[in-house]
Amino acid sequence: MTIPNLVGAGLIVIGGGLGLGKIGGSAMEAIARQPEAAGKIQTAMIIIGALLEGLAFGALLLGKN
Repeated sequence: MTIPNLVGAGLIVIGGGLGLGKIGGSAMEAIARQPEAAGKIQTAMIIIGALLEGLAFGALLLGKN
């Protein structure tokens, strides 16, 4: 891998980590405000997290070429 590819991969990882942190933090705040909706919030959080991870992984694969 070249230096630009490594920088791009690092940015992808940082962006994915920030996104997952934001999702988790927002979900915890929502559950704290409405504990009865915890199941729905957790389900949405897991789906969004999986999509974000897939997007980051796909970007890493595309950036490798």
